[in-house]
Amino acid sequence: MGHLGVAGKIFVVGLSWRTAPVAVREKLAFDANEIAACLDELLRSPSVNEALIISTCNRVEIYGTTGPTTPDDMVESATAEARNFMARSRNISGESLAKTLYERTHTEAVEHVFRVASALDSMVIGESQILGQLKDAYGAAVSANASGPLLSRWMERAFTVAKRVRSETGITRGAANVSSVAVELGRRVFGELAGKTVLIVGAGKMSALAARHLRANGATQVTVTNRSIERARALAEEIEATAQPWDELDRLIAGSDVVISSTGAKEPVLTKKLMKAAMKKRRHKPLVIVDIAVPRDADPSISRLDGVYLFDIDDLERVVAENLKGRSREAEAAGRIVVSEAAEFEVWLRSQKVIPTIRSLREHFQNIANTEAEKVIERLQSQHDEKERDQSIRRLAQLIANKLLHTPMGTLKTSGDPDFLVEATHKLFDLKPADNAEQVAADTESKPVDQTNAADSDKKRGSG
Repeated sequence: MGHLGVAGKIFVVGLSWRTAPVAVREKLAFDANEIAACLDELLRSPSVNEALIISTCNRVEIYGTTGPTTPDDMVESATAEARNFMARSRNISGESLAKTLYERTHTEAVEHVFRVASALDSMVIGESQILGQLKDAYGAAVSANASGPLLSRWMERAFTVAKRVRSETGITRGAANVSSVAVELGRRVFGELAGKTVLIVGAGKMSALAARHLRANGATQVTVTNRSIERARALAEEIEATAQPWDELDRLIAGSDVVISSTGAKEPVLTKKLMKAAMKKRRHKPLVIVDIAVPRDADPSISRLDGVYLFDIDDLERVVAENLKGRSREAEAAGRIVVSEAAEFEVWLRSQKVIPTIRSLREHFQNIANTEAEKVIERLQSQHDEKERDQSIRRLAQLIANKLLHTPMGTLKTSGDPDFLVEATHKLFDLKPADNAEQVAADTESKPVDQTNAADSDKKRGSG
């Protein structure tokens, strides 16, 4: 892989939850421990210069670039090579992948990655996990020496866009799944969760996820109770909590601020009698109960007890739906940010194409100036008259100007499309429109200093 410059073409090849069912996504998934070897194989493709592989439960994509001097049609070769690599490395026929794989190039590729990083292309709009996954994928590409200047610039810009979307819109506001909505409900009651205690009743996975969200948002103590103390201990170890026996349920509720229940029991375990006793011990301080179970663990009548705030699965799903609706509205504003940022990145990318030409132009001009300057320096050493030295310096300036103008003037005069070159020349050198075209023509036809004669004349003066 050669990194000769920043300029190049960019592309995306992959599939996501939008185009492929989970059964297909599973077949294409890459394990973290095989990414480096896969990137090494991918970069052996003739047209692929840099690459990144992101593989999550909802998407498998390759973000790649071509070389800095690649013609436009080489991008098609690069995407074809990426498609073939996916099929070959996952041992799947290309024909079976054809309906699920998508390709993006140029601005569409930039915009796609910006949307992915900003969680606009996620199954749950605004979720925060994808940005971390993309950063991990980029880190793996860097570690495997698969990332160069263009891919790096592209990814770093994507991270900046994601940060801007999060700070300038409300796309991440509000819990977006049932397991995290407990945090939002707890805040509605307590304001802040710092210092609050949480009780997990049962050992369900959703309860565990909800407990993790609560702890991450300030809850200091988490306790697990279950009819099977072994299962309680296993879950407690998993989520860094403590396990307590089931027969102390009334005491545990009385000492908690948030109760998350998911037992799978056929009848309510949080009965009105149990809750009345617990609330009496609490002196009716607020208690949030999040009942995730189906059938419900909590007797609906306990919601009428003073200080009890009961939410069942329907309440949670209603909150999630409201939040997602709000996120969808914010997604429109986020989308405008992505489009604007993608356009800016495309302008920057186009500007990189002229850098080699600018470098060559600078070297060409500098070589001419240096060559002529060295000649004059040599002559000046033998010239003692101040007037002669002044003339030599002025002659040097004219010689350099003549040499620099020689090729452009000839091209302008003989071009088959003079209007285009004239306009380009005016833009390049910020020329003002000529007031007198005849005079300009006369000036360009006037005799320049004959470089050979001028040099001979200087030699004669120097030798005299």
